[in-house]
Amino acid sequence: MLASTQELLETARRNAYAIGAFNVYNLEGVKAVINAAEKLRSPAMLQIHPSALRYGRSMLVAMCLEAAKAATVSVSVHLDHSTDQQDIQDALQAGVRSIMADGSPFEYGKNLDFTRQMTQLAHQSGAIVEAEIGRISGTEDGLTIAEKEAKMTDPLQAVAFVRATGVDALAVTIGNVHGEYKRPPRLDFDRLAKIRQLLEIPLVLHGASGLPAAMISRSIQLGVCKFNVNTEVRQAYLQALKEEVCGKSPSDLLEIAGAAITAMESVITEKLALFGSVGKAHLHETSYAAMLASLSHD
Repeated sequence: MLASTQELLETARRNAYAIGAFNVYNLEGVKAVINAAEKLRSPAMLQIHPSALRYGRSMLVAMCLEAAKAATVSVSVHLDHSTDQQDIQDALQAGVRSIMADGSPFEYGKNLDFTRQMTQLAHQSGAIVEAEIGRISGTEDGLTIAEKEAKMTDPLQAVAFVRATGVDALAVTIGNVHGEYKRPPRLDFDRLAKIRQLLEIPLVLHGASGLPAAMISRSIQLGVCKFNVNTEVRQAYLQALKEEVCGKSPSDLLEIAGAAITAMESVITEKLALFGSVGKAHLHETSYAAMLASLSHD
């Protein structure tokens, strides 16, 4: 069922697990996420990166929304890492009700202004907004941020930012990176604990590809209720295509697509288990029913 990202995150936070948010680019990616979520009875999120949005436009959004509606578990659709007002407007017009207004490439004042404007725009459409304070290094979808440009999230600045913008969730930078970790990851859990102490809204950690289980678990204990995963799923997709297409006897096109789905589904299954969301679908069904009951009494 198509779910509210806010409900997914709040329920996950109350019950000490996290939602897996997986970037998708085509039907194979969507099927991989839905298949894994349904088999494990887990909630999940379909994420669309701006590069994928510009490639697939409203057709990609429509596919994600229809897949979420048809799923037997709670699934939401989210626009990831958008720095462009037009992309956000296009996503909202296409029916997306969860966006990331990413002003982190800008200096703090411009980030605040951009995020506040996009939050007002999104809220007018009934959408929720994730923002980011700090700057995550690494490479994702062709965008590379050098380590020297990375900046940790300042807890006190995060409080002022959330109050000024009215955002619904915050992505934090505590040593996490986009893409592959070039050295063993080191996360600043003291910083995360301070942010959690000061903020009530859901916290998000990008760059979950490559994080060990112990760090995932500790992050959840300290309030992270959404992890973004992209790199490992894409790598599984590309490797499966390479093996199928370059094999001695190339397979039928649908068999190639099926192998790619299976490869991505394996990674997604592993991540959902790490995030602790396996078997939690019923919690969201209960929350959804309670919300409908509440609305009927208003």
